[in-house]
Amino acid sequence: MPRPPAARGGRRVDLHSHTIFSDGALAPEAVVALAVERGLAALAITYHDSVEGVPRAREAAGSAIELVPGIEVSSMLDGLDLHILGYYLDPADDELLETLARFRTERLDRALQMVERLTALGVPVDRDQVLALAGPGVVGRPHVAEALLRAGHVETMDDAFRLFLGAQGPAFVQRPAFRPEQAIALVHAAGGVSVLAHPGAGLSERVVEHLATARLDGIEVWHPQHGMASVRRYHALAAKLGLIETGGSDFHDQGRGVDLGELPVPASVLGPLKQAAGVPG
Repeated sequence: MPRPPAARGGRRVDLHSHTIFSDGALAPEAVVALAVERGLAALAITYHDSVEGVPRAREAAGSAIELVPGIEVSSMLDGLDLHILGYYLDPADDELLETLARFRTERLDRALQMVERLTALGVPVDRDQVLALAGPGVVGRPHVAEALLRAGHVETMDDAFRLFLGAQGPAFVQRPAFRPEQAIALVHAAGGVSVLAHPGAGLSERVVEHLATARLDGIEVWHPQHGMASVRRYHALAAKLGLIETGGSDFHDQGRGVDLGELPVPASVLGPLKQAAGVPG
């Protein structure tokens, strides 16, 4: 496969990707190999509410590519589903691991409740299949959606969320409250840099300003959900609020969404991230 063209001013980085340890399809080693093949300067693998795959990714990266340890922490603010990315955090931090262990239990309970609701709605899915789809990672709605797809109840993953698992869907189960301010504090306590993931086109500037007062460090400017207008908007907002700019493909699998390294995220974004984290280089 041909490499994506380099970002303006140099090589690209991809600071948002997933593997089998969250809801991605590939092992950490395969994602790292793909990043090396495409000539990326650095890669961050940002598991949903998990850091379990970080050691494997680090070992696979070796000296071939710079591996940024990361996480994507789920949170809610006044009904908004907000995700906080953490970069250069310590994956062995005790408070972080205790919180993630609680999240794992909560996510499992939530998934099983959704399976029960789907059964009551006459669209049953196999409980064991949902857990198997999660593999070594944290179970979540995408795994329930995949089970719905495999059972023939929906034609696409989007249909699964639109008809059943979205916030207004009849099988939706709300997660226990965890606010973005808590997520930011959790990342900082583990020595990491906090970044708002995929704010999207419609997020109120007031929300970002609120998070900035809670010591948010950065914002994801480049993301598949962001057209050029959103990229310009968040570039300007980052400058206004003094936030670090990051970005990535939100890669889950080849042929599913934007591919790894496709977005023009310049390697120059690593400098401010490292400075904020106190990482040499």
